[in-house]
Amino acid sequence: MSPSAIAGAATRVGQRARNTWRSLTSMGTALVLLFLLALGAIPGALLPQRSLNAGKVDEYLHSHPTVGPWLDRLQMFDVFGSFWFTAIYVLLFTSLVGCLAPRTVEHLRSLRADPVPAPRNLARLPKHAGAAGLAGEPDALAATLAGRLRGWRRRVRRTDTGTEIAAERGYLREFGNLAFHFALLGLLIAVAAGKLFGYEGSTIVIADGGPGFCSASPAAFDSFRAGLTVDGTDLDPMCLRVNDFDADYLPSGQATAYAADIDYQSGEDLLTDTWVGYRLAVNHPLRIGGNRVYLQGHGYAPTFTVIFPDGQRRTATVQFRPDDQQTLLSSGALRFDPPAGTYPDATERRHHQIAIQGLFAPTEQLDGTLLSSAFPALGDPAVAIDVYRGDTGLDTGRPQSLFTLDHRMMEQGRLVKVGRANLNLRTPEMRLDDGTVIRFDGAVPFVNLQVSHDPGQIWVLVFAMTMMAGLVLSLVVRRRRVWIRIGAAAPGTVNVELGGLARTDNAGWGDEFERLTARLLAGLQAPSQEGQEGPAEMNHAAGTEEWRP
Repeated sequence: MSPSAIAGAATRVGQRARNTWRSLTSMGTALVLLFLLALGAIPGALLPQRSLNAGKVDEYLHSHPTVGPWLDRLQMFDVFGSFWFTAIYVLLFTSLVGCLAPRTVEHLRSLRADPVPAPRNLARLPKHAGAAGLAGEPDALAATLAGRLRGWRRRVRRTDTGTEIAAERGYLREFGNLAFHFALLGLLIAVAAGKLFGYEGSTIVIADGGPGFCSASPAAFDSFRAGLTVDGTDLDPMCLRVNDFDADYLPSGQATAYAADIDYQSGEDLLTDTWVGYRLAVNHPLRIGGNRVYLQGHGYAPTFTVIFPDGQRRTATVQFRPDDQQTLLSSGALRFDPPAGTYPDATERRHHQIAIQGLFAPTEQLDGTLLSSAFPALGDPAVAIDVYRGDTGLDTGRPQSLFTLDHRMMEQGRLVKVGRANLNLRTPEMRLDDGTVIRFDGAVPFVNLQVSHDPGQIWVLVFAMTMMAGLVLSLVVRRRRVWIRIGAAAPGTVNVELGGLARTDNAGWGDEFERLTARLLAGLQAPSQEGQEGPAEMNHAAGTEEWRP
C-alpha cells in the first residue's frame, strides 16, 4: 500500500473517531444514556436480585421455567452488576466528562469577557423602548444609567453617534446547569465507590436472650455481598443482641409497625464490654461508624427439647421460615445429635440422630388435623411435625438447607420417619417407639437484620442535593441582555434608546424589561419649557406611551 493510501486511511479513521467522540459527548447522547440507565434499573426493582435474596431468584426460576432461564442469561437477576448496565454507566460517565469539559471552559470565558456591543438597530429586538429629549450630556447620563444597573455586568463605551451601555446578567443559569451535571457526575462516582468499597450482609438474630451477633467476619452473616475491593478482613467490628421484639397488627393480620430493643457494642466498648441500648425500628436504622443496621423483617424460632432413652437431653431454638406473610405460618427443620455416652459406637450414634421437620403456627387454627395460623401474633403457638431417626447427613460434607431436611437421605433409607404429631403448650410432648421424648417448649421471635457499609452514601446525599439546587438555578434564573444607546439631540438634550434580548426566549424577560426601563429613566427630565419641567416622551415596542407635562 502506498504512503498516500496509508495517510488517507489514517485520515478517515481519525475523522470517524472525532465524529464518534463528538456524538458521544453531545448533551443529547448524555440524556439518552441517562434515560437508558433509568430504564435499565427497572428490572432491578421488579425482579428479585441474587445479591439481595438468592432464594427468591430460585423460586422465580422454578415458577417460570421458560422465561426465567432467558432472563438469567441476560443477567436480569443481577442488574446492577450486569455487563450491559455497567456499559451504560461507563458510557454515561464518559459522555458527561466529554460534554462538561468544553462547556466549563466556555462558561469561564464568558465570565471574563465583556458584554457584547449593541446591535445596529435596537428597534428590531424583541424588547425595545426609547425616550427623547432628556436633559443632560451623553457621558454624564451614561454614568447615571450605568450606576442604576446594579447586579448587571456592564460596559460603557463611546461611539461615533454617542455613548453605549451593554449589560448582561443571568450567568447563574449556566452555572446551575453545570452544577447539576457535575453533581450527576459526582453521584455516579459516589455510587461506584460504594460498589467498590462497600459491603452488605444479612443475618437472623433470635430475640429474648438469644446468642446475639458479631460482625467481625463474613462467616458471621447468613448472606454476605462484598464490594470488588473488600476481602472480608477489615470489616468494622460490632456486636449486638436483641432483648425483645414488639409488633402491632391490624385485625386482618397486616403488620403496622414493629421494633426491637437491642444492645450493641462498637469501638472501645468492645474492649470494656460496655453495652449501649437502642430502639431499632423500621426506617430508623442504627448507625455505628460507617455501618448502618436495618430491621428488615421478623418471624419465630420454636424451641424443642429431645429427651433420649437414657435421660440425657438436647434443647435447640431454630428459626423457621415464614411461608405466609399474613399469618406467619412458618416451616423449618431441626437436627439433634445424641449426647456423648448415649451410643458409644460412632456408627450407631450417627444412625440414632433425631431430625424434626414441620410447620409452626403463632396462633393455632385446626381444620381437622391440618394446622394453620389464625393470626401472626404469638397467641396460641402450635406445631405440626414429622420426626425422623437415622443419619441426618451433617457429616457428609454436602451443604443443606436450614429449613428443610436432606431428601436424599430419606430416599436412601438412611433417615426414616418414626412419628408425626400436632403439639402445643397444652399437649407439648410425644414419645417415640424407643422411649425418646420430643417436647415443644414454645417459641421466641427473631429479627432479620441487614448490615450495610457504604462509604459513598454521604456523598450521594451531597451530590443529590447539589443536583436539585443546580436544577432550581437553571430553571429560575434567566439569561438576558440589555443595551442602552445615548445620542445627542440638541445642545443640552439627549435621546435614549433601550433594547433587550433574552438568551433563551422572549418569555425570559417577562415584564422585567418594562420595570427596568421605568427604573432607569425615573427622574430624568426634559429641559424647562415656559417654566415647567416634565418627563420626556417615552415609546415602547409593544405600544406607545406618552408622558407629557
